Amino acid sequence: MTENEQYSTRGAYVTGGAEFTRDTNYIEDRIVADPEATRALPAPPPSKVGSLGFGLSAGAEAWPVEAGRYRLVAANACPWANRTVIVRRLLGLEDAISLGRPGPVHDVRSWTFDLEGTTLNVGDVDPVLGTARLQQNYFKRFPDYPRGITVPAIVEVSSGEVVTNDYPQITLDFSTEWREFHREGAPDLLPGLGTGSGELEEMWPVITRIFTEVNNGVYRCGFAGSQDAYEAAYARLWEALDWLEERLATRRYLMGGTITEADVRLFTTLTRFDPVYHGHFKTNRNRLIEMEHLWGYARDLFQTPGFGDTTDFVQIKRHYYVTHEDINPTGIVPAGPELENWLDPHDRERLGGEPFGDGTPPPEVREEERIAAGHNPLVPA
Repeated sequence: MTENEQYSTRGAYVTGGAEFTRDTNYIEDRIVADPEATRALPAPPPSKVGSLGFGLSAGAEAWPVEAGRYRLVAANACPWANRTVIVRRLLGLEDAISLGRPGPVHDVRSWTFDLEGTTLNVGDVDPVLGTARLQQNYFKRFPDYPRGITVPAIVEVSSGEVVTNDYPQITLDFSTEWREFHREGAPDLLPGLGTGSGELEEMWPVITRIFTEVNNGVYRCGFAGSQDAYEAAYARLWEALDWLEERLATRRYLMGGTITEADVRLFTTLTRFDPVYHGHFKTNRNRLIEMEHLWGYARDLFQTPGFGDTTDFVQIKRHYYVTHEDINPTGIVPAGPELENWLDPHDRERLGGEPFGDGTPPPEVREEERIAAGHNPLVPA
């Protein structure tokens, strides 16, 4: 048996006859501004979208916020990782938290820090952590770690040990616990926090529905193990997308006139919809570009600094079509669709509002973090 056969992902995603159920058990440690105060807060209720105003889950640890201590490991290909990169950039945390980017393809073991363009996804190490596989950083802390090696993950640089991979909570903590290191003019992605205005109370069911029915809904379609499971997932997904299409007909962003955490969470699914989910995951009632308001909204965000400039369409397609051997055993990556239409005018300004509210857009992407030329219509070949 070859190494490729030994570590194949076949059977890792699709279970015959069953509905796909995401494992949402993560390392729930948190990096917080005041560990002692956080430990004194009540434990959070069960949640798949994170929580605000609570302390630690049972068994979790609190780590102190400290610039330069941690590295965010976030693959361009992964939607959950992509949203941590967007929030980090919007808030201006680049100096405080460094960024490591695994390649787009992995086997059943782990994401790897591969050289761009290498056929077998091998040949490099992370320049800061010195590891070739993210698995090594998980095993440094938990030698018998029993779950999947997921991104995003935050790793302590000095020890090389994973701190957390609790992606729903990571972006919330970037907004709340890392405020000392936010750039001047950073947007308020959690409007109304601590004011009692009710804005967050309105946002919470929106992001919950986006996660269960859209972010995870496309996977429920793609990894369905039976026709019945697929058709049920398909119906749920399109009911939610139709709800979003109606919601966005009268408001520029999900919560009104400025971008919020909710928009970040939806955006990374929308960018992957036509290139991947429509065909690969069989979510093919229609394409995103055929939905007037969702498509205009997606383009509006894509053309906003922090969103499109963190999107790597080449790596996105390569990840899904090569890694998911259950669904695409040939590993052939489709040539289309054309992507230049992401830069077409969106006309969403007519709905009013400003993406950053009273804040300002982030500065230009740092050279070392730019998406490769040709991987994104903002960066032509």
